[in-house]
Amino acid sequence: MKVMSVRKLSGAVLAAMLGAVPVAAQNFTTAAEVRPILDMTRNSWVAIREYGDNDLVYFTHLLAWRCGLSEIRYGFNGAAPKSKFKMEKCHEGSAQPNAIAGDNVFVSQPKGSVKDVRVKLIYDDGSTEEARFKRNAVLSR
Repeated sequence: MKVMSVRKLSGAVLAAMLGAVPVAAQNFTTAAEVRPILDMTRNSWVAIREYGDNDLVYFTHLLAWRCGLSEIRYGFNGAAPKSKFKMEKCHEGSAQPNAIAGDNVFVSQPKGSVKDVRVKLIYDDGSTEEARFKRNAVLSR
């Protein structure tokens, strides 16, 4: 049996040998592309951090996939998710359309006041998804 150096193999042959399957390029800018990711990472949608005299409720994870969303709404302590979180626009036409350029990634509330967070996602195809997070489940320590 002849042994070949990996260096002598073409990329396609090496990929086939390793079982790699080519994946079509995706920008993750549509509901169809981001919904599966957000479904799998639901527990990361929001985080609460106590900082000084404030509870900072972070939406960073959702903002990283915002290009497939038309809105993020939230409510605290059992309130319906009616408050709209202001998202920066997607950077369409750039290599990283979901990159976060600004620093608007959280909402500040008085320390200890946020007992739970309700989130409603409105995807760019009009579909919606809701979730509720208890403080202790999303509190960063």
